[in-house]
Amino acid sequence: MNGAATLPGPVRHGDRVAVVAPSSAISEERLTEALDLLAKWDLEPVLGAHVRDTHPRAGTYLAGTDVARAADLMHAWTDDSVTAVLCLCGGYGAVRILDHLDVPRLRAARPKMLVGSSDITGLHEFWERELGVPTLFAPMLGTNDLMSDPGNLTALHRSLFTKAANRTLLAPGAEAIVEGMAEGTLTGGNLSLLAMTTGSHESGSRAAGKIVLLEDVEEKTYRVDGFLVSLLRSGYFDGAVGIALGTWHECGPLPEIRALAEELLAPLGIPLIWGLPFGHGPGVDSVPLGVPARIVADAGQPRIELFL
Repeated sequence: MNGAATLPGPVRHGDRVAVVAPSSAISEERLTEALDLLAKWDLEPVLGAHVRDTHPRAGTYLAGTDVARAADLMHAWTDDSVTAVLCLCGGYGAVRILDHLDVPRLRAARPKMLVGSSDITGLHEFWERELGVPTLFAPMLGTNDLMSDPGNLTALHRSLFTKAANRTLLAPGAEAIVEGMAEGTLTGGNLSLLAMTTGSHESGSRAAGKIVLLEDVEEKTYRVDGFLVSLLRSGYFDGAVGIALGTWHECGPLPEIRALAEELLAPLGIPLIWGLPFGHGPGVDSVPLGVPARIVADAGQPRIELFL
């Protein structure tokens, strides 16, 4: 797949990296841990002015006002002295700042790595649609998923500091629910966020020609059912070439989630893989979005091959 977009980066020791909180608030303890990690990695953090803010009404789930969080993200992305924008945590709130972002200014800035997952899916999708810049779906600095798992730390460090190169995403126990092979651009992320942004798009496919990654956390089966049905009814998957399902950490029970995925997604007739290592929880990889890839759903070794 020639001429495709590549992930910005890598960062180098001594680089300045922006640290922002576009979604929920982060505790001072978690923030200190994040800054200590960046120091250990020999990176200079540039903290968003409102990272320590809490929303005047919704301080339990939002880090500062929508305008303030958007301003921090705008400042971070348009600061060409930084080589990456690192989101501290997810939770909720990224979709609330999208209408406060100045797209022409974002497009004019030098591309850099945008790193996050979970609620940050709202930003990944926005960056893909409005800027055409690949981003990194990865555990975040202010989360237990990253700080408590050495493997997740290693994967994030590799993705930040190593020039992007072809690699394969696979896992023991992964299954091909629908066999097949296809090439397309990686998209998707957190299922509930993709469903949440359905109303902000024109009806029809948002995944045509793409391989969709889906995962979620702490959702009961009926909730996952609703999110999938919302996407299906909106036409989200029309023209998609493949679907890969990641971790469903504390969702389910997991057998119910797998059976649901087979019931609703297998009829699309495109390659469908269960059990790849991306999303929430331990043992997940950092995966670029907006880059070309191949999904290989076979009985031997279901996988995604990334062309970086």
